[in-house]
Amino acid sequence: MQDNATSSPASSVQDDSPSIPCLEFLSFTLGNEEYGIDIQRVQELRGYEAVTRIANAPEFMKGVMNLRGVIVPIIDMRMKFALGSPVYDQFTVVIVINIQGQTLGMVVDSVSDVTNLSQDQIRPAPEMGSSIDADFLIGLAPLEDRMLILMDIERFMTSTDMGLSLSSLNTH
Repeated sequence: MQDNATSSPASSVQDDSPSIPCLEFLSFTLGNEEYGIDIQRVQELRGYEAVTRIANAPEFMKGVMNLRGVIVPIIDMRMKFALGSPVYDQFTVVIVINIQGQTLGMVVDSVSDVTNLSQDQIRPAPEMGSSIDADFLIGLAPLEDRMLILMDIERFMTSTDMGLSLSSLNTH
């Protein structure tokens, strides 16, 4: 009986070691850069379609679309980050995300894949005066031949810089 008791904790430790928490990020491109957001925030991916423009909205706010009865604000991330004029083609994707119970759409140049990262693969983001404030970055993930910029999409979308009042969005 004692052998079973001592072997039980050892086997449970072995079972825990392969389950090092991995984070999953949906990677997407804007220009020449590749970004990643927490996959748990992603509701769905859609091809880009025309949106209804809202008067006096910031330029990066493309407008709204009707998604199965829910009015969804659409934000063009290329325009928000001042990465030049967007081109809407067959690769353009709207990433529909859920932030604090509210649905938003992000227009990106293309979606790459889902990347699994462990905490030790993520490096702190340096302050560099880039188009995205380091406060909105989780960090950087150097991969084989590329660098993934990991965004805290919830913090970004709820920032005063975005001008979105999430509590007033998506009211049914």
